[in-house]
Amino acid sequence: MKNNSGKSSERNPNNGGINSNSNRLLSPVNNNSKMKKNRNRMGGGGGGLSLQAFANAKTKTDGYNPALIKKQREFYKNAKYVNKYKKSLKQHNQEQGSSQATEDTSEKREVGERYQGKRKTGNKSAYSLKEIYEKKREEEEKARMEKEAIIDAKKRKKEESEGRRKAQREKMLKRTRSGQPIMKYRIEHLLQTIQGSK
Repeated sequence: MKNNSGKSSERNPNNGGINSNSNRLLSPVNNNSKMKKNRNRMGGGGGGLSLQAFANAKTKTDGYNPALIKKQREFYKNAKYVNKYKKSLKQHNQEQGSSQATEDTSEKREVGERYQGKRKTGNKSAYSLKEIYEKKREEEEKARMEKEAIIDAKKRKKEESEGRRKAQREKMLKRTRSGQPIMKYRIEHLLQTIQGSK
């Protein structure tokens, strides 16, 4: 049996004699089954990674985090300053308490003298630190100058040796008009090497 288009239709008992290819074209597409197939193909059949698991898998676990290290350094630095401040407050309060408890002027003078003594030692330590810094800087400057002098000497020596080699090479490459090498310079060179080896 032939269709109007000239093609023979195959009889199928399930679809009432309509060709299976034409049935696909006429019936609506089943999107749910296609979506399920795609999901299974891509590994998303319910057993895929969650967003949190994916993010955790992508993060580095080497423990190196510059921002965190910087934060910790700042935290410890601030804690150090706070401790110093608390100690100075405590010391100041003790000094005030001792001066109020005893009304003797002699004790007040002693506290004042102690305070001035501490201040003087502090200034001395500041001067000594400055002196140490200056000495260290002078030593570094001397070392740098010595290093530069050594480098300059090496550079001069290298330039001299290069100049000698260049002059020697020019002598060795000299030739006569006919293109023969001049043997005078070569023989001199051989003599110098022999004398140098002795």
